[in-house]
Amino acid sequence: MATRKVQSALAGDVPPRQRIWDAIRHQHLDDGIITMQGIRIALKHQKPRLSESRISDYLRALIAGGFLVRSNPDAPLATSAIYRLERDVGVEAPRVRRNGTLPPPPGREQLWRTLKIIGVFTGQQLADAASTPQVPVAKATADEYIKMLSRAGYLQTVVEPSPGVPGRYRLVPSHWTGPMAPMIRRTKELYDPNTGAVVYRRVTKTEGGEP
Repeated sequence: MATRKVQSALAGDVPPRQRIWDAIRHQHLDDGIITMQGIRIALKHQKPRLSESRISDYLRALIAGGFLVRSNPDAPLATSAIYRLERDVGVEAPRVRRNGTLPPPPGREQLWRTLKIIGVFTGQQLADAASTPQVPVAKATADEYIKMLSRAGYLQTVVEPSPGVPGRYRLVPSHWTGPMAPMIRRTKELYDPNTGAVVYRRVTKTEGGEP
């Protein structure tokens, strides 16, 4: 029987919601019983530590969004409440608001998901295809993302950019690592949350690398 991927296998910049969601899915696939105690046990060795109120806030948001259901609604929330996972949407933790609504995905997530299906593209074509009325994506944002993904080996250059001719690119199929968009850090590193690894680190000019 094929094993199901439970945890995101993230490391480093893991949002609190992702850590809690991983713990929820682990319990769900273990015995289907989700409790605050089980979540605390799963997170006890992770740093930084999450407060019980932080965990409770996310659980309430998941309930409001229909992802979790209370099996014993009369029990106190933080002590003996039991939950079941009603909507398992996969590895990536829902970015659910307190009222249960979902915000539009960030621009880079739209770019990442779009480049998987668009085929060969230019920066402008990727930006146009990834844009929505709620979250438009600028060509400059797409160009920066393409540059970092290319340097990390995620994209193949089909047509080299030249004056008057935009570069054309496509995703290397083996480099589709999962649904979460690789992130450009402030240090100009590219971090892939699907693998928990820094996949590209820009070398400064003083070190003999690119500027």
